[in-house]
Amino acid sequence: MKVLISGGAGYIGSTVGSACLDAGITPIVLDSLVTGRREFTKGRIFYEGDIADGALVDRIFGEHPDISAVVHCAALILVPDSVADPVGYYRANVVKSLEFISHLLRNGCGRMIFSSSGSIYAVGDDFSVTEDSPLEPLSPYSRTKAVCEAMFADIAATKPIRILSLRYFNPMGADPQLRTGLQLRRPSHAVGKLIEAHAQGEPFRITGTHWPTRDGSGIRDYVHVWDLAGAHVSALQRFDEVMTGSARSIVINLGTGTGTTVKELVAAFNDVVSPPVAVVETGPRPGDAAGAFTRSDRAKRLLGWEPKHTITDGIRASLAWAELRDKRLPDNA
Repeated sequence: MKVLISGGAGYIGSTVGSACLDAGITPIVLDSLVTGRREFTKGRIFYEGDIADGALVDRIFGEHPDISAVVHCAALILVPDSVADPVGYYRANVVKSLEFISHLLRNGCGRMIFSSSGSIYAVGDDFSVTEDSPLEPLSPYSRTKAVCEAMFADIAATKPIRILSLRYFNPMGADPQLRTGLQLRRPSHAVGKLIEAHAQGEPFRITGTHWPTRDGSGIRDYVHVWDLAGAHVSALQRFDEVMTGSARSIVINLGTGTGTTVKELVAAFNDVVSPPVAVVETGPRPGDAAGAFTRSDRAKRLLGWEPKHTITDGIRASLAWAELRDKRLPDNA
């Protein structure tokens, strides 16, 4: 089986590519390298360019007519950046995705797995959600994901393509073989900031401590990126089985089913490192939300998938990747 991975040189896409290789699936990478890394394409079929470039997409399918599915990971993903530049985010995530799917249709591609986000949900009193929970995206980034999901569903309703949207919660960790990991030296998510604070001997900033959670800090569903990658392999292998009957588009949550607060994450991190990281409490950033976790079992029922890694596993993998990241990505900013 061959699969085209848009954004396949990024954190999630490259890890999905590694899992595909391990499962005997050939990944074909399409990435503009705006945020992706050329190093993550080593040993893989790679096309450098934009998903909106119709001639390039035509060329890829012309040279690989046996591509059986597309995993669409290409997107800008930083919430604060989306608040500062909503035009850029809508252009990159929505406009280009519309162009991309039109190119897929022209080339007869009938299966797409879309990288969506658990951040699009309206959060209930207990912060848990299922695929049937109402949606209320709170940042331009998350709204682009919700818009794309609806756009793809509308297209799939009348065009010869089926869409499986995987709503990720909070990825952490790295490929266990350390082939790939977070490409940014200074990532903006909590685990990355913890690692940075520990390395520099500075306190970690907890942004927002008055959320209605059990300890006032935000709550997240931290899922190991290798577990996420495994879910994509299962989705590729079971795509036709999952998309049976009249279903043209469905959504599946990918999370651990457990909510972890930021303060609990800090405690877990400090159980692994020495000396422990101190904390300071500040207000929330623009676009921040209390967070959510999934209580759905749909991934288990439809994909036969359950996460295997713990929070501690993810922290240790993140630390291991951080130790060699600059050697693997020497010109990384």
